[in-house]
Amino acid sequence: MSELILLRHREIPNLDQLDVYQKHDGFSAFKKAVTGMQPLDVLNEVKASGLRGRGGAGFPTGIKWSFIPNNLWPHYVVANADESEPGTFKDREILESNPYQFLEGLMLASFAVQANDAYVYFRGEYWQMAQKLDACIESLEKAGLLGEKLFDGSYSLRLHTHMGAGAYICGEETALLESIEGKLGQPRLRPPFPATFGLFGKPTVINNVETLANIPPIIDRGSGWYRSIGTEKSPGPKIFSLSGCVNKPGNYELPLGTTFRELIFTHGGGVPEGHTIKAFMSAGASSVIVPADDKALDTPMDYESTQNDLNAPLGSASVIIVDDSVNIAWLVNKTVQFFKHESCGKCTPCREGTYWMSHLTRRIATGKADADDINLLDTVAKQMQGKCLCALGEFSTMAVTSGVQKFRSDFEQLTNR
Repeated sequence: MSELILLRHREIPNLDQLDVYQKHDGFSAFKKAVTGMQPLDVLNEVKASGLRGRGGAGFPTGIKWSFIPNNLWPHYVVANADESEPGTFKDREILESNPYQFLEGLMLASFAVQANDAYVYFRGEYWQMAQKLDACIESLEKAGLLGEKLFDGSYSLRLHTHMGAGAYICGEETALLESIEGKLGQPRLRPPFPATFGLFGKPTVINNVETLANIPPIIDRGSGWYRSIGTEKSPGPKIFSLSGCVNKPGNYELPLGTTFRELIFTHGGGVPEGHTIKAFMSAGASSVIVPADDKALDTPMDYESTQNDLNAPLGSASVIIVDDSVNIAWLVNKTVQFFKHESCGKCTPCREGTYWMSHLTRRIATGKADADDINLLDTVAKQMQGKCLCALGEFSTMAVTSGVQKFRSDFEQLTNR
């Protein structure tokens, strides 16, 4: 894919300035929608495009919007800019360098579900980007692109920003809603789901930053054009955040369906000289550890292939590379310590499970464990699965169970046998 769609600021200098963005068809899609389309037309175009959520779950965006009932008002749209997953830094680049495309997508989503107020939720460490976005919103208001009765019509829209305090759990959509409402950032019990009982108890759409940045080109160019990129079931471009033991870490915008091998070796320049690739994590810390054999490397990076062929999620496509210098037990300890620290403690399986897993992984990583501790670690992780209130508890076990299963010798190297 030669044309950049989401990271086009790399080809267009100063795209973060409103006048430059407008010169390159900026807000033409929003004006087209508000002045010449019905909200349902926008929703159906997004549904026809096959766009899937880029925040991790990969759920079809248009279908998600269609769950909003039209007998309960008001409606809200919330953009999830929390981006706290280790290894994920794609949304940050969009917010820093292509903010207006994201905002236009948020505005189009708001029009599609007839929300008059939309919120952007930032992780606490993104305060500089929140300040920048506040300035962008102000410039849109001055330009008449936000506010009351837009384009002399009946539709009105206001955008708001909200800062978190650096809690990973607030990336979970219901914890995010609780945080905006001024409550403790902990997940809600579901049902009810946000589509019917979301922000302030009203129907709410929640989408990731990258997801929303896809909307303007879809409305501008049509769903058929969008489907010409990627695969049949996973259409469109995707930003892959590549990090770890790789020569050229960074964000790479590629069609969904590109192989791991192409990402790592063609774009990422391979692993450091003198080392070989050992494994990778396909979705940041919240994913299994995949042995980097030929089958895995040649697997297309789309939502179906990674899950079906590797039993690994694509998630937010934050690919972490591990070379032969890394002991997998050390890596597992790092991921478990993170999840233990970030667990909100609301549900017992996650609160107690992450504590005991962290106790065991630290013992193993420091050479103070024996072989029985490896089995106990695996047992604790499996006892947590399917029992936690939200996905964090499940995520915390994935590196553990896959690491023990596929790289047990690395654990045994560190134990007192």
